[in-house]
Amino acid sequence: MNGGMKNPRHILVIGGAGHIGSGLVRALLLRGYRTRVLDSLLYDNISSITGLLDCTNFSFVEGDFCDENISNESLANITDVVLLGALVGDPICKKYPELARRINEKGAIELFDALNTHHINRFIFISTCSNYGLRDSCEYATEESELNPQSLYAETKVNAERYILRNKDNVKFSATILRLATAYGISERMRFDLTVSNFCRELTLGRKLIVYDENSWRPYCHVADISEAIIRVIEGPEEKVRGEIFNVGSSTENYTKKALVEMILSHLTRSSVLYTGGISDPRNYRVSFDKITSKLGFKKKFSIRESTLELIRAIKNGSFDDVDRRKEFYGNYSIKEKSIQGISL
Repeated sequence: MNGGMKNPRHILVIGGAGHIGSGLVRALLLRGYRTRVLDSLLYDNISSITGLLDCTNFSFVEGDFCDENISNESLANITDVVLLGALVGDPICKKYPELARRINEKGAIELFDALNTHHINRFIFISTCSNYGLRDSCEYATEESELNPQSLYAETKVNAERYILRNKDNVKFSATILRLATAYGISERMRFDLTVSNFCRELTLGRKLIVYDENSWRPYCHVADISEAIIRVIEGPEEKVRGEIFNVGSSTENYTKKALVEMILSHLTRSSVLYTGGISDPRNYRVSFDKITSKLGFKKKFSIRESTLELIRAIKNGSFDDVDRRKEFYGNYSIKEKSIQGISL
């Protein structure tokens, strides 16, 4: 997968062996970009990029981007940086709070500062629409809406965002923040701890699905569409992306949990669903994605309805029969002790 003519830009994807990153790296290679992955492999997820190790335009560095020596090694001859690396999600951050603050906030800020000593063109900080948290209004959240983080995960992302925005004019490179909708879709590092894939798997396997807060809203976006949005920022005119925040997703892909369940059930003949009260997750928000469409021409190619059918077929065909045996690979549930020891706290 060499992508034809070599592009003079050399892109570092930190966290490139993850759910989104493993697809982004492949998309970049297909476009002819030299691409390097820096990943600490917290979930023993090297298999998500094993097939790329022999590619001419690809290189891999294993390690913690919070480690200055490893970071400097990975940044050699790099022109652009995408920071996907993080403890992603509320449960994993709650389980390892010190690590979450070290990676998601302090590590991101230190990397941002360090990039000013390198010849970097663009830095893309991957954040989350979870930053909008709990909204009283029925209006869609825009990039200018008040942030209301409801978890440690969102809190760390908000704090890193604020630092970047305060200092965006004091650095030589162009910095852009992307707030992602909740990811879904089949990936080389598939995650079944995310809402869409979790619901699909439980219902397809005939298990009883317990759904809390079924009327709470979230926006969703396919992993391939997220990769396309990141590439739009990499390739877009600097004056359109420098110092900007973009929500990444589609306004038509805001759904309640109950609506998601009903879409999945339309592909299945039998199921068991229990809707229950009690607020297990206080977040409730709908998001507008008009800005990234108007400024960068981004439009989604994938929909939840079609993608859930694809995933259901894959589950029925046995593509993910090893999920229960490889739980750590298929979700951000826990980190092996050896991995924690290799992270700078």
